[in-house]
Amino acid sequence: MFREIVEAMIEFSRNHLLHVGPFGLALLSFIEAIFFPVPPDALLVPLVLLNPPNGVLYGVITVVSSVAGGLVGFYLGRRFGRPLLLRVAGKRNISWLEQYFEKYGALAVGLAAFTPLPFKVFTIGAGALGMRDVKGFVVAATIGRAARFMPVSVVLSLYGEAVVNAILEYVDLIGWLTLAAVLAYAAFVAVRRLAPRRWPSPRPRPSSP
Repeated sequence: MFREIVEAMIEFSRNHLLHVGPFGLALLSFIEAIFFPVPPDALLVPLVLLNPPNGVLYGVITVVSSVAGGLVGFYLGRRFGRPLLLRVAGKRNISWLEQYFEKYGALAVGLAAFTPLPFKVFTIGAGALGMRDVKGFVVAATIGRAARFMPVSVVLSLYGEAVVNAILEYVDLIGWLTLAAVLAYAAFVAVRRLAPRRWPSPRPRPSSP
């Protein structure tokens, strides 16, 4: 059951996703660093799995495009300042970002580039909060993005076929276990909502002297 579904998804991706190719990956990586909420991993991973020989190339495209988009976000933040940062990060996060940049400087950009934190918040935040070290920004962003995307690209380019085969081999077991876990959780939530609330019994009042 689950194997047939996954095989159909892989075939669909092979017939349609590969047409997106480097251009689509570059576009997604670029705009994600400015405003788009979907991370490049969503396209990078399946592209490498479908075409392992080009895995390293896909990783390089992702890094370069993401840093280029981050640089655009940096200059947008510098141009439009706090009003733009307020729309991207929210009022509650600005003071935290200020402290973060004050403490780490360009390293804050590198850390955000490596982690799942929204990269666009830090690219725009760097410009809006007055960071002047453009070279440091580019270097930190490049190191962070490369540390995040290149290992994935290299490993999947070397073992992509083995990964796909492992997924297909165990997909039925994984699927049924996942379905069982979801059903168990849904049953637990339903029982908690439907069960009568247990009120504590009233404590006896102390007798008056």
